[in-house]
Amino acid sequence: MNVREDQPTSGGRPTSGADPGGVLERLRGRLVVSCQAYPGEPLRDPLIMRQMALAVREGGAAGIRAQGLDDLRAIRAVTDVPLIGLWKDGTSGVYITPTERHALAVAATGADIVAVDATFRPRPGGETLERTVTAVHRAGRLLMADVSSYEEGVAAADLGADLVGTTLSGYTGSGPHPDGPDLALVARLSADLSVPVVAEGRVHTPAQARSALAAGAFTVVVGTAITHPTTLTRWFAEGLGAQRQLG
Repeated sequence: MNVREDQPTSGGRPTSGADPGGVLERLRGRLVVSCQAYPGEPLRDPLIMRQMALAVREGGAAGIRAQGLDDLRAIRAVTDVPLIGLWKDGTSGVYITPTERHALAVAATGADIVAVDATFRPRPGGETLERTVTAVHRAGRLLMADVSSYEEGVAAADLGADLVGTTLSGYTGSGPHPDGPDLALVARLSADLSVPVVAEGRVHTPAQARSALAAGAFTVVVGTAITHPTTLTRWFAEGLGAQRQLG
């Protein structure tokens, strides 16, 4: 098992020592912002996501996470911060960079890190995560494994993933989604893995981001709370609605 021997408090390093261009060190202890919009939304345009990326970079983001080949190319053209890329394809199951073909296409956009679904769910065409990891490394890119559980994180690290993210915790299966980040999973993975652990998913406040680092996260990804005005507006509108009902 790809576990840590020295138990460092900063989230560890890839056991291979590979970090092209110091990408990971540029993210250590800092913020990554996810710049994504869902299909059919007013902001669903690569040029808008490019401008969103520039805006969050100006605000202090150390890295960007984005999806879609056009978005990634547009963002890469205007910024040199570490870029985590993915390609959402499909409507159910594994759809975050589901195959080797998707991963190589993401790598070709200039993304430094290719994010893939690393859950135990079946992959399209019977492909394996190991095949995608190998392909991404041959392309000279790092691979981030998006997982939903401790066991998936350990398995992904054993297969050579360079980072493990808690991205999918609470989003797979039929159970309810937790309100906040899965800090328990962050802490457990950070304590045991030799690769950096990324806290991602439902990080809605600066206090939660700080708690994720305190739990051992190497870096923290925030999306909705920064770059999704539709959801932000809904939070406020629903909050006012609840107050009206109380009044």
